[in-house]
Amino acid sequence: MRALLSVYDKSGLVAFARGLRAQGFELVASGGTATALSEAGIEHRDVAEVTGFPEMLDGRVKTLHPRLHAGILADRTKPDHRAALAEHDITAIDLVVCNLYPFASDPSIELIDIGGPSMVRAAAKNHADVGVVTSPTQYEAVLGELAQSGVLSDATRHHLARAAFAHCAGYDAQIVAWMDGGGAIGEVPTTPYDVLPDTLHLTLERADVVRYGENPHQVGARYRVAGTAPWWDGVSQHAGSPLSYLNLFDADAAWRLVHELASDVPASSAVAIIKHANASGAAVGTSFADAFGKALAADPQSAFGGIVAIGGELDGALATRIAAGPQADVIIASRMHPDAIAILVKRRKATRLLSAPPPEPLGRSVRTFGDTALVQNADELVVPVSAWRCATTAQPSEQQLRDLLIAWRVCARTTSNAIVIARDGVAVGIGAGQQSRVVSANIATAKAGDYAKGAAAASDAFFPFADGLDSLTSVGVTAVVQPGGSIRDGEVIEAANTAGIVMMITGERHFRH
Repeated sequence: MRALLSVYDKSGLVAFARGLRAQGFELVASGGTATALSEAGIEHRDVAEVTGFPEMLDGRVKTLHPRLHAGILADRTKPDHRAALAEHDITAIDLVVCNLYPFASDPSIELIDIGGPSMVRAAAKNHADVGVVTSPTQYEAVLGELAQSGVLSDATRHHLARAAFAHCAGYDAQIVAWMDGGGAIGEVPTTPYDVLPDTLHLTLERADVVRYGENPHQVGARYRVAGTAPWWDGVSQHAGSPLSYLNLFDADAAWRLVHELASDVPASSAVAIIKHANASGAAVGTSFADAFGKALAADPQSAFGGIVAIGGELDGALATRIAAGPQADVIIASRMHPDAIAILVKRRKATRLLSAPPPEPLGRSVRTFGDTALVQNADELVVPVSAWRCATTAQPSEQQLRDLLIAWRVCARTTSNAIVIARDGVAVGIGAGQQSRVVSANIATAKAGDYAKGAAAASDAFFPFADGLDSLTSVGVTAVVQPGGSIRDGEVIEAANTAGIVMMITGERHFRH
């Protein structure tokens, strides 16, 4: 039996090669792989010795040769294929071990692998006769089966071939994405047609199997774009039940919102409590305990079964306070003190306790239904507060601008139609996901209660009529921020002037569906 080895990632290579030799394989290796085997004293033949042709063009051509590819591609069930191998004195190859250059780590022309994908695809195509190993994580299982049976089963070769085609597909997708970004051929693209190219090639690799999908009868998993390391990869779970689909979905929303709030008010501590991807409460305070208390007080009923996100360390004192409140499904923080973990495990055994790194920036958003996908770039808050326009006679105070910014930030991350009321750094009233903007305003004012007096409010889109604004001013809201752009903007601004409140116009809408 003959094995062809040509790997970039040499993790576990020496032990694997020794295992193959123990199973009676003749080893053929190229380039750096051959060097590694020589240094380890493992008997092998160099590719150039087998092909009778030296490596050339700085190693670009070494395995692209009929004496190798015929050995990989020959169909052992066909007499004429066997005869052709015999005529040209070519030995069949039974196992190909190859992983590709890590293109995503340092994209460049030189890391576009040619020989590797050719060998991998050839072996995967002919998996009826040839095994193909594309990851060091497969070494142990392959050696185990060879030691037990002497050969790889049909099912194993099929599984390995499927993984090999996925390996190549992901690799090519990384190259296409690099080319879409102007790699090696020009400026980074900026037009909509470049941001959203003619084709998208997303290779997703399964990172985790979650407890269940959106509902218990659905299966679910977390995938990541191949070659990336999203913030979820750095999460540590300290206690609690396994995570479900919605735990991840809601925790991501909470974690991103907390970091956005913290970026707006760097000297403060930020806490968000999320339910169904919408904030039930969010606050910046003088401490995390202060911010948590304020966020919880905004809507303690909705906080039950929600996600608590703390933009820093969760200590024992705050853990005691959280444990005394409504049951949280997930608590996520930058760090968790051992005392905090012990307190929460004792009081809330099922609660998932997570520590996590900061979230990576959002990229393209892809939403699928059937065989159709909607794709867009990330919804970022582009217009700074300094560029907002005051449309009313009344001018905002510094405190009003701070509250308007918090209301605007939370509103942009709330399901539309959305109205958010904020006061003294706390989102005290949130109306989300209503067909009518007036109903969203009524929900927000009802939740805010007396805290609406002197508060600021945000609307994710323009007020089509003055009635939504009237709902806010009737309970004492004194400042509002909204995108503007309605044909009735004049009527709405006039209503704001009549009420004597501040109205800021951003020119930027933030629908969220």
